[in-house]
Amino acid sequence: MFLSKAEKQLSDEYLQQGYIIRTVADTKALEWVQSQFIRLIGEILGADAYSKPEDILNKIHQRVPVAELNAFRLKVIRGFNAIEGFREMYFKIARPYLETLVGNELAMQLRINLSIQFPGDESSLLPVHADTWSGDSPFEVVVWLPLVDCYGTKTMYILPPQGSANLSQEFVGRAGNSSEELYQSIKKDVCWLDVRYGEVLIFDQALPHGNRVNEESETRWSMNCRFKGVFTPFGDKKIGEFFEPITLRAASKTGMAYQLPEM
Repeated sequence: MFLSKAEKQLSDEYLQQGYIIRTVADTKALEWVQSQFIRLIGEILGADAYSKPEDILNKIHQRVPVAELNAFRLKVIRGFNAIEGFREMYFKIARPYLETLVGNELAMQLRINLSIQFPGDESSLLPVHADTWSGDSPFEVVVWLPLVDCYGTKTMYILPPQGSANLSQEFVGRAGNSSEELYQSIKKDVCWLDVRYGEVLIFDQALPHGNRVNEESETRWSMNCRFKGVFTPFGDKKIGEFFEPITLRAASKTGMAYQLPEM
């Protein structure tokens, strides 16, 4: 394989762990993304009572009741997905890592998702799952971007490749009757991911992952978006419906458009 030393190191780390955590590739893009959130929150809730963006985000549970959290989250999601250039900025944050791990002809999810997890809130839990269990392509990766420091129970967990392989071989016996029983069967093997603001996480969504009740004193804000190679197999989420090509190269465009002369 004709990979550079840095590319090989990143690839080996991803294959061994099932994820990589790196400093964002474009700091200005991250700052722009965060500023859009602060603006949207101000428009939804009115004048801000805090001076620092991290305070607005970390302490949002003091402003929004749990009963209104999902409606608030959906307003924010609709807001940033309607901003021109938002997806391009998100891509810039992880671009060189994606080009090493996935390729340089990429398809990107049409809509970026957002998780907001209040301290002690049981209504925002994501039970253990692998996206491939519900029809996603195993060729996809997730770019997971925190807008605040995510640590302890304020972050997500993932089951590393070896643990995932063991689970697959013993799935029927370990799955039990609920996702909670499944989690308890892998609890000792999962890895909790410490991802700080200014860093980006890219992980293999075919590995079991999820979150638990946030027992920290601050709210978690994290975004996620799927990327894959344009010419790799698609699962139930098709190009045009869920994905859009974003870095298609000239030779691919001419090749796709080519027709043999009529004889």
